[in-house]
Amino acid sequence: MTEPTWGQPPSPALSEVEGAVASSEARQSSDELSGVIASLEPDQIVSAKEQHHVPRRRLTRAETLLFWALRLYLAFMVGVVIYQIWTGAH
Repeated sequence: MTEPTWGQPPSPALSEVEGAVASSEARQSSDELSGVIASLEPDQIVSAKEQHHVPRRRLTRAETLLFWALRLYLAFMVGVVIYQIWTGAH
């Protein structure tokens, strides 16, 4: 904060003002974007998405291993549920 001059309240630091303005602008642009997307027809949304294509992210080895472990766990748990249903029915 800067030293207040005589008769004036202290003014906030410049970074605080810039942060408030930036967050306000981001919130406003997000609101505007969601309003625009809501008013588009389905074919217009597809066209807009094709124009602004974002490629797939390259995963690290650890991320790939984690996702494969989750897939295996999911397959195992589906098997457990099917087995429990099968034994409960008989």
